Amino acid sequence: MALDAIELQQGAAGLRDPWKILIADDEPEVHQVTRLVLGGFSFEARPLEFLSAYSADETFEMLRQQPDIAVLLLDVVMETEHAGLDLVRKIRTTLGNHRVRIVLRTGQPGQAPEQDVISAYDINDYKEKTELTASRFHTTMFVALRGYRDLMTIEASKEGLEQVLSASANVFSQRDGNGLANTVLEQLPRLAHTRGATLLCRVEHDATAMATYPIIQASAAHQALIGHGAETLLPPQRLETLQRALKTRQHEFASDHYVLHFIDEEHRQSLLYVGESEEMGEVERKLMEVFSSNVALAFKNLHLHQELVDSQLEMIWLLAGAAETRSRETANHVLRVGLLSEMLARLAGQDAKAAEALRMAAPLHDIGKIGIPDAILNKPGSHSPEETAIMRTHARLGAQMLSASHRPLLQLAARICLEHHENWDGSGYPNGIRGEDISLEGRIVALADVFDALGSVRVYKDAWPAERIRDFIQGQSGKKFDPALVQLLFDNWGEAESLRQRYPDD
Repeated sequence: MALDAIELQQGAAGLRDPWKILIADDEPEVHQVTRLVLGGFSFEARPLEFLSAYSADETFEMLRQQPDIAVLLLDVVMETEHAGLDLVRKIRTTLGNHRVRIVLRTGQPGQAPEQDVISAYDINDYKEKTELTASRFHTTMFVALRGYRDLMTIEASKEGLEQVLSASANVFSQRDGNGLANTVLEQLPRLAHTRGATLLCRVEHDATAMATYPIIQASAAHQALIGHGAETLLPPQRLETLQRALKTRQHEFASDHYVLHFIDEEHRQSLLYVGESEEMGEVERKLMEVFSSNVALAFKNLHLHQELVDSQLEMIWLLAGAAETRSRETANHVLRVGLLSEMLARLAGQDAKAAEALRMAAPLHDIGKIGIPDAILNKPGSHSPEETAIMRTHARLGAQMLSASHRPLLQLAARICLEHHENWDGSGYPNGIRGEDISLEGRIVALADVFDALGSVRVYKDAWPAERIRDFIQGQSGKKFDPALVQLLFDNWGEAESLRQRYPDD
């Protein structure tokens, strides 16, 4: 397999386009002489393309249709004595074109004195036709085109910076590695004007310590390349750029492609290959380096965010495990309840973020059991009415323990603690609420907890077989459990059962 042939084209169209020069004069001879004098002229290896207009109205329309005209050689006197001067104001105000360099030419300087015109009109040069020798004409054109080039560079830098800021904002909004990588690949074509493949490669080493570059993400048109090694796909010259970026640990720019180098907090290296791109100037490279720095920072922030999430999750497992250990239940019970709750939340229409939060909060549903005496918590037989009353306090105890936190995740866990023993028909505890007055999270965890507990060994019972669990849950649909959630569980019974197989009791 190799990259499509279109990817391997050399060069990029449009880099040597000519400068557009508009001659605006009502005398045909002026057009002819101008083209003759400037016929062999070039600036920065780009020739001139001449356009002609013979009236102010025609000039205005050409500028409206072709805003990339670089220089306007404008006669003062055309339809009227001041047609050229009036046109200058229309170009700058009506068209809002402040880029085109306007060189005013007059054969009657007395009608438009130089000092008055330069102070009153937004022009860039003033020349009498009689003084424009070939040498001076060339000098005038150099100055005008240099000014246009510099102005366009400033505008391109401003637009490029705005694009980088916009692209960086999209990058920083991502909360997972795949989303971040995909966003970078989406933004790069706008910033780099690339038409070829964009490949994100992880750096690995084989048994001989030779570097390989497996592709882990690719632009939309090149998804088939994911999983293949870039070292087997790229032509030698481009592979050399990839290898050079790895060796120098820096971005490497070639005339028609480049490679960005990234390294994460664990010192793993990634290379982003961008092919078939326009040649970058110094400003474009600086902007790309700013974007690359932002991407690297986003990956770092993502790594730190994940470490924080993992730390919070570890704390939750420790707390939940402490409660389960006291009640002689396994830590995998709370793990399964979290995963099953996440599954039901997704099936019930919750978004990925809400479902993930439920997976993390659900394991704390019985944290209040820490406050229940061992003799009651682990009693093998039936509880007396007094013991039952004490046992039921664990719902409020758990909610009180967690509700002091201002963290949204622990606030969710507190609500689950309080509601996971409430019943759909209002017969539950501690508040006897019913139906949709019970939060969706509380209803989900109630079902997930009972489903898993019935299939697990407890001090007071053996594990139930799957058919008996189904029969019990079916009998409690509309009583203890939300009927809609019961149906979702039954429709996905095999997936729910697989959780116990993946995370069995110790």
